Formats: sequence, structure tokens, C-alpha cells
Amino acid sequence: MGNLFGKEKPLKEVLRENKRMINRAVRELDREKVALEREEKRLQIEIKKAAKENQMGAVKIMAKDLVRTRGHITKMIEMRSHLQGCALKLQTVKSHEAMASAMKSTTTAMMKMNKAVDAPAINKMMRDFEKENMRSEMMQEIMGDMMDDALEADGDAEEEDKIVNQVLDEIGISFAEEVPDAPMLGTGTQIQAPSGAQKVAEAAGGGGGPGPAPSSNDPALNELEERLNNLKR
Repeated sequence: MGNLFGKEKPLKEVLRENKRMINRAVRELDREKVALEREEKRLQIEIKKAAKENQMGAVKIMAKDLVRTRGHITKMIEMRSHLQGCALKLQTVKSHEAMASAMKSTTTAMMKMNKAVDAPAINKMMRDFEKENMRSEMMQEIMGDMMDDALEADGDAEEEDKIVNQVLDEIGISFAEEVPDAPMLGTGTQIQAPSGAQKVAEAAGGGGGPGPAPSSNDPALNELEERLNNLKR
């Protein structure tokens, strides 16, 4: 009915019909092969029976029929193999058609997507976003500085100095307890560690008395400098 009004059948429908016809032909060949095999068995039984009865003429005729039957069975197997090859070729064509259809649909979708996406507009949007983000960060920093200046009281500096002096006194006591004696020099003399008060004064930058300068690798002095920097912020 598809060609009745001049309409062409789609390729999928044509492939489906051809595959159906090939499968039907294969089933018919299988039925014919089974019938010929039954006939072959029957002829073999009759040949044996005629041979026992010493009917050699009948044996020769049935032998010709047996040979003919076996030849037809071989032809049926060969034809079935050819039909299966045709079915495989049709399946391959169907797979190629499905792949081509999928590629066509994918190409159409990609073209629509590329037309919908405006690359210059996206670039402009990203530049605007970066600019506004920088402005927002600058505004936050300015507002933080303004809030710190507004909330800072007049007596805060004196209170900070008091806390710094208290921390220095505490650390100076710990220096007096924890700093070991200095190592021996090449002359055989031993340099005594400076007192806690002297080290506190040197760490605070209040003056340089006599004695060796503290090592920058001392963890206690590094901790003191960090605490001083945190308190002065």
C-alpha cells in the first residue's frame, strides 16, 4: 500500500521486509531439508530390505534416488548459507543507515547549539563579571578599614601597650628558665646566656646592651616576634 499513491517506502521499512522474506525462505529450506533427510533414511531402510530379498534391480534404482536426495540436501544447505549471508549484509546496511541517521541528528543538534551560543556575548559577560567582582572586593576592603577606624577607641593604644609589656614580662621569665648555656668557643671559654630581661629588651627593640645578638633561628624568639606583630595589628 505504500507505493499505491506514489509514496516511497522508507529505508527501514524496506530492510525490515527484506529481512522478513529471507527469514521465511530460510525456514522453508529447513523444512525441505528435514523432509529430504527423512526420505534419505527411508530409502536406506528400503535398500537394505531389498538387498536382503535379493532384489538387485530395485536396490540400484533406490540407490540412484538416495544419491539424488543427498545431492538435494547439500544444495539446501548451500542455499541456506547464501540466504544467511544476504541477511547479514542487510543487517550491516541497517547498521550503517542507523549510524548515518544518528550522525545527521547529532550534526543538526550541534548546528542549532552553535547558532544559539553567542561567543562574543559570553566573553563580554565574563569580562563584566571579573570587573564587578574586583569592585566588590575593593568595596569590602574599604568598608572593613572604615569600620575598624570607626570602632577604634582613644584608649586602645594604651591598652595594647600594656598588654604587650605584660606579654614581654611573661616571655622574659620563660627565657630565664629555658635558655641553656652557650656552647664552648674555640678558645675554651664559655659564654653565659644573657638574662631574661636583657633578651626581652633586645626582642622589643628597646636597646642593644653588650652581649651576642640572638639567633634568628631560635623558636622562642620567633614566637615572640609573631605575638608582637599580632598585637600591633
